[in-house]
Amino acid sequence: MDCPNAQNLLDAYLDGELDALRSSEIADHLHGCADCTQSLEERQTIRSRLKSPSLYFKAPDTLQKSIRHSLRQAAKAESPSRWFNATWLRIAMPAAAAALVLFTLMPFFRAPESNRLADEAVGNHVRSLMVDHLADVASTDEHTVKPWFNGKVNFSPPVTDLVKQGFPLIGGRLDYLDNKPVAALVYQRDKHIINVFVWPSASSREIDSSSSNQRGYHVIRWASPAFNFCVVSDLEINQLKQFTALLTSPPPDAAR
Repeated sequence: MDCPNAQNLLDAYLDGELDALRSSEIADHLHGCADCTQSLEERQTIRSRLKSPSLYFKAPDTLQKSIRHSLRQAAKAESPSRWFNATWLRIAMPAAAAALVLFTLMPFFRAPESNRLADEAVGNHVRSLMVDHLADVASTDEHTVKPWFNGKVNFSPPVTDLVKQGFPLIGGRLDYLDNKPVAALVYQRDKHIINVFVWPSASSREIDSSSSNQRGYHVIRWASPAFNFCVVSDLEINQLKQFTALLTSPPPDAAR
């Protein structure tokens, strides 16, 4: 499978329209092709954003009442036989369409940057589970995972083995978040997968952690003077906070 053929089939692959053999060929190609993987992620990001509940907006009661009142007033001015005549439709339909577009897109443009990034991180987490692409380098050894990123990103992500604390490292991969390549470190707690996205911090100060819930997944974000961290998992929130605390201040025997 070469890149041109893979690019032509990415939409069908996302929609589950390919047979098992062709889907397997696409998955194998994506495993070794960063460009096609990025194209897939961009398509999935657009799809997830379009499905986001934040895009749907319920018109306020005052607007609904105002529209109904205007329609009743127009109905009184027109005879019943002329109520739905072509002139009225030409006037009403563009106005209704404009109002629908305006009230649908307003929440999207007002969405905070932090919510957008958290939603994108959840999308990456879900994709890693769906296409069986948790790790480009599968290893429980931080001395194998950390150097794997050399030359793939322009920073060296902190990698900590927390197996003794019940959060074993299972590998790492290259991912794409907030329009930039990031390191994704993968941990596990029982049957729950934890994705830790890491990229350089633009700030020289620490930023306290904040948590949110996106589409049923917990997202915890914080920043050190060197790195930004974004953790995503369906793990119970208190256990996930315990995990992030260990990442922030790892035990002496786990720090590297």
